[in-house]
Order: sequence, then structure tokens, then C-alpha cells
Amino acid sequence: MNTIADVQRFDSALGLHISEFSVLSSSMLCSSARALIRRNLSLAKQTLFFSSQISSVPLFPRQIKTGFLSSPSSPPIYHSNTSTRPLFLCLRSDHAMASQSEKPTSVHDFTVKDARGNDVDLSIYKGKALLIVNVASQCGLTNSNYTELTQVYGKYKDQGLEILAFPCNQFGSQEPGSNEQILEFACTRFKAEYPVFDKVDVNGENAAPVYKFLKSSKGGLFGDDIKWNFSKFLVDKDGHVVERYAPTASPLSFEKDIKKMLGLPK
Repeated sequence: MNTIADVQRFDSALGLHISEFSVLSSSMLCSSARALIRRNLSLAKQTLFFSSQISSVPLFPRQIKTGFLSSPSSPPIYHSNTSTRPLFLCLRSDHAMASQSEKPTSVHDFTVKDARGNDVDLSIYKGKALLIVNVASQCGLTNSNYTELTQVYGKYKDQGLEILAFPCNQFGSQEPGSNEQILEFACTRFKAEYPVFDKVDVNGENAAPVYKFLKSSKGGLFGDDIKWNFSKFLVDKDGHVVERYAPTASPLSFEKDIKKMLGLPK
């Protein structure tokens, strides 16, 4: 097969200038070189077809010079006078860079749903200490924890503390009600003034992203998973998890940690 003829056959499709190839004859190229050229041309044709399906932007610029490397032992490659990359490579590398840059570094990087289904950007809590709790209405720990959460919030809400309550039904199905029922229970029976959010999973594949972050930031005694209702995370004013408390730890039992977080005297 005549190699120069092969190149000319693809010239109109690829927009390549082959003036440097024209001085060569097929007799000057070994069979390996001819095979490499044919493979490169075939790949280029396939790439051009792929690009035409996803974008009207040409895969290669019109002005592209071709030639061999100076070393006769090196395989033939194409040299471009621009920095244009194939479109599919751009998409893949740009997506990877975006994923790395979007990795959350604080609680403030998350958006959650409130009990009425509205989005809440947790960055609104920048500058505040947070106590994040997974709550339940029918647990043996419900009365003591809700009561003390209300007391702690009443004492420190004006000092910069916010309590974020996330209902969860994963432990003994002890939070079976709707969001409206949960709100009525917390606000009527325990006078909760802090925000109660949408019911979420805190463990498993469907765990809320913010809970995946909390658990990875501060593991528990026997693994990262939340063990039961009313597990608690103390978060500083920059959104970083500082401490994690077991379900049986009452809010008033670590009041000194809350005061320290708020910069209050002991």
C-alpha cells in the first residue's frame, strides 16, 4: 500500500497539511513505520467522528503541522502549533479537577432540607458553634435529651450556639412520624426553638452527606457509624467537628465544652 496516498486520502477529513510527508517515498519507510502511520490515521478518524457527535467545535485546529521526531528510532507523532486538546480529554480532566476542588472541608459546605422541604445552606451558621443531634420521638432517651437541649439552647443561643436537630428513624423505628408531626412534638411538648430539619438516614449508603462528613471527621469508639438516637457532634465556628458524644451523654454533661467553644469563662 502506498503510504503517501493513504495520508492524502484522509487529508480532507482531518485538515492536516502533509507537505513534510510529500518528500518521502514509501520505499524510505519501513513496514513498522507504515503500520504506525496507518494506525494513527485510523485513530484520528475515529476521534474526529466521536467529536462531531458531541460538539460542533472541530477536534483539531486547521493549521497542524505533521512530522517525525528528530530521532529516527522514535515513532511518528503529530506536532501542533496550538495547545488545543481533544474534547473528550478536556471533559474528563476538567471533571476530575472539579471533583477534587469540591471536596467538603467543613459543615458549612453542605446544603440540607428543613422540615418543610426548603433548602438550607449551612454556611449561614458561619461564626456560630453548632451542636448537631439525630433525634427521635419514641426513644427511652427522648425526654431527658429534648429537655436538656432546650435548657442548653436557652442559656447559650444569645452567646453564639445553634442546635441542629435531624430526625432519624433508623434506630428501632422510633421516629415514624411525618415531618409535621415531629415538629409539633418537639415544639409543643419540649418548646424547642432551634431548627428541626428533614428526616434523614445517618448510616448506610443513603446517609445524608452532612452525616457522612461528620462521621468521617470524628469516629466513634467502635467505628464511625452512629450507634443510636441522640448521638451528638460539637462543631466550631469554622464548621470543623471538634467533639463527638455518645447517645447516653446528656447535653448538660458537656456544658463546659460548649462554653469553651463559645469563649465563655468556665
